[in-house]
Amino acid sequence: MIEGILVEGLVYGLMVLGVFITFRVLDFPDLTVDGSFPLGAVIMAVMLVNNINPFLALIAVFAAGVAAGTLTAVIHNKLKVPNLLAGILTMTMLYSINIRILHNRANIPLLKTETIITKVTALTEGIIPESVAVLLLFVIIVIIIKSLLDIFFHTDLGLTLGAMGDNEQMVITQGVNPEIMKIIGVGLSNGLVALSGAFAAQYLGFADINMGIGVVVIGLASVMIGEFLFQSSKISMLTLRVLLGSILFKGIMYAGRYYGYYINMTPNDLKLITGILIILSLVISKAKKRIN
Repeated sequence: MIEGILVEGLVYGLMVLGVFITFRVLDFPDLTVDGSFPLGAVIMAVMLVNNINPFLALIAVFAAGVAAGTLTAVIHNKLKVPNLLAGILTMTMLYSINIRILHNRANIPLLKTETIITKVTALTEGIIPESVAVLLLFVIIVIIIKSLLDIFFHTDLGLTLGAMGDNEQMVITQGVNPEIMKIIGVGLSNGLVALSGAFAAQYLGFADINMGIGVVVIGLASVMIGEFLFQSSKISMLTLRVLLGSILFKGIMYAGRYYGYYINMTPNDLKLITGILIILSLVISKAKKRIN
């Protein structure tokens, strides 16, 4: 049970990191996430089924996610479309693209397909339990990606990206093109989201075009929950907070699924709980600002 919560929290934590970049760093509400998450899943699934190297597939997944985010940023920048609408447009187009990738099917199973997870569990068979092996795999993956992200935000480009979210006009006065910054930020965000979708497909054992519905809400809820854990201005702590928020969110959802029957709650109520969590987070955040 605990291993399952931790693994799901880490898998979706990559997506939450992407949502954190757009919503908190860039101040760019992006709904592309609901399309780029299944995009990563379906590309990974199709490539695995066709016996393509899984690590090569991960590169393709990340590139596809970056392309999706870039499209949203270009629509916003060049056509002057509001960021929310730009994300909705890309998300809508990705639905059809995802079906095309699956050859007009709604889903594809991976239960009998060799994945990164099955490779790792085969290597560790008889040494450690399968659930522990999977957990260690995702701990390593998340640590690597988090570390790379932390390093990126300490570079001049990463610092400029963060500054633009706080004060775009200041960045412009420094001679930086904000449109390029948005392309980089939104592209990176959706690249991470697509990777999350790819790992989710392998963990769940299937890819489905509808598995991205509500993902951006999950990401936003996780970011907000993480913000209540501790206060910090260091990027390494902020990304850690995001990941812990993702794990805690999955824990709350688990409790809702397995113990909610005590209050006549069903799995269909989980999205209601997610919405309530976000609303409560917003209310508490505003109350804290008034106090301070």
